[in-house]
Amino acid sequence: MDANALAAANFELLRDNPYPGRGLVIGRSSVEDAWLMIYWIMGRSASSRNRRFVAAGTTLRTEPIDTRQMENPELLIYDAMLELPSIYLVSNGDQTRTIYDALLAGSSFDAALEKREREPDAPHYTPRISGMLDLQTFPGRITLSILKASKANPANTDRFTYRPGKLPRGFAMGLTTYRGDGNPLPSFSGDPLLLPCAGKAEAVLDTYWNALNADNRVAIAVKQISVQEGTSRLLVRNRFTSQ
Repeated sequence: MDANALAAANFELLRDNPYPGRGLVIGRSSVEDAWLMIYWIMGRSASSRNRRFVAAGTTLRTEPIDTRQMENPELLIYDAMLELPSIYLVSNGDQTRTIYDALLAGSSFDAALEKREREPDAPHYTPRISGMLDLQTFPGRITLSILKASKANPANTDRFTYRPGKLPRGFAMGLTTYRGDGNPLPSFSGDPLLLPCAGKAEAVLDTYWNALNADNRVAIAVKQISVQEGTSRLLVRNRFTSQ
């Protein structure tokens, strides 16, 4: 199967998945000299759906819509995207800040995540998924991580780090937290997914938003990052804005 067919097949798997949970995708635009960083959240419970994305400059964060209805804010409210010079971070939890602080102090992506575990939300033990785009090396380098409950003992964490090779324009690599719906929710398994990244940022946002299950999607964001200028802009779409 060639790259286009594989990316299309993986995208159909995403479209057919009623609950991939949170997801992150990093890829190169097919039409612009830019990287696109995509992040979305989904929710089944009232507390999970009681959120929206807020862009504050180049930072993306989750925010409660109604603070009176928020449960487990330590797992639901966090900075999802942060930046350092030529380095762009995305994750599904407050490990974004852990990575950011470690890099700022001269440490590394891997060392930062050694301090973190899968989420403590038994029985699901939601994986922590994280991504980094490093533009210090042209045209850019991706690092992806997933921290999952160990199959041998969920009290422990299995750690997987991926460093995909150079991506052609129009392709992306992604991770989700779950393989589908269930109780407990089945964790993502296997290697990161090769996915399409066709069109401008606005078109990519529409494509991925429309692929997510309409009953469970909550919010999506796309950060467009210029390769030449190193500047970025955030596009945000929220399903819920008030309750």
